[in-house]
Amino acid sequence: MKVGISTATFFLKELTEDCFSVIRLCGGDICEVFLTTFSEYEEDFGKLLKERLDSVGNLEVYSVHSLNTNFEPQLFNPAPRTRADAEVVYRKVLRVGQILGAKVFTFHGQSRLKKDAYFDPVAVGKRMFELGNIANEYGITLCFENVHWAAFNTPEFFARCKEYCPNCGAVLDVKQAWQSGYDWREYLDAMGDRLKNIHLSDVKDGKICMVGDGEFPYEELVSRLKAMNYQGPLLIEQYARDYNDYSQVKKSVEYLKNIIGGTNNAN
Repeated sequence: MKVGISTATFFLKELTEDCFSVIRLCGGDICEVFLTTFSEYEEDFGKLLKERLDSVGNLEVYSVHSLNTNFEPQLFNPAPRTRADAEVVYRKVLRVGQILGAKVFTFHGQSRLKKDAYFDPVAVGKRMFELGNIANEYGITLCFENVHWAAFNTPEFFARCKEYCPNCGAVLDVKQAWQSGYDWREYLDAMGDRLKNIHLSDVKDGKICMVGDGEFPYEELVSRLKAMNYQGPLLIEQYARDYNDYSQVKKSVEYLKNIIGGTNNAN
């Protein structure tokens, strides 16, 4: 397992293209690139990111993420023209991911804008299969992330959905599990061998805090991941308000590395 950081951790503190050097400064060996707006979905921006990545060295881009409300919900729209337009943007993000060598697309999908919103896991799963095939064209696996305000907000949803999209994986976000009111272990059980990526933060006294500064049982998580033969990274994804300076982010990286026993251990 490698320990890394999502560029989202530095949102509003660093431009996306400037995050790679900060991630290395903090000890990260791998990262997720969070593309924050339409201009960052363009191929030229992907090439700029690749130049910056190569100039830093010794850093791997494992996954890409988009500002999902830009277009992801429209990928499920019943209107063909709307879906087609959203797919154009979706392919742009996939192309940027391909340029960076990403293996995973972290995906939210539809948003629960209304309290009584209902998404049929069968219909969602079938559409995810189609979108997963598009991602495969770019050498990327589409991975559904548990998010309390999006379609996949309960363990049961993914348990039903996944049988209709065997080409898709899953992303466990421990913060989102807590915010959804479900135990993270339930999500882990529902994801099983589909788990491809993990977003980590911590919580203390009901508030989000830096990894290692809260109450989350990271030793147990790592033990469970090893038992599952999980092959993905551990990615720190914090809000910028969770810390005051980058030394705190570095401390979280070192905390996780100490638990797994080193940067490059496979298990």
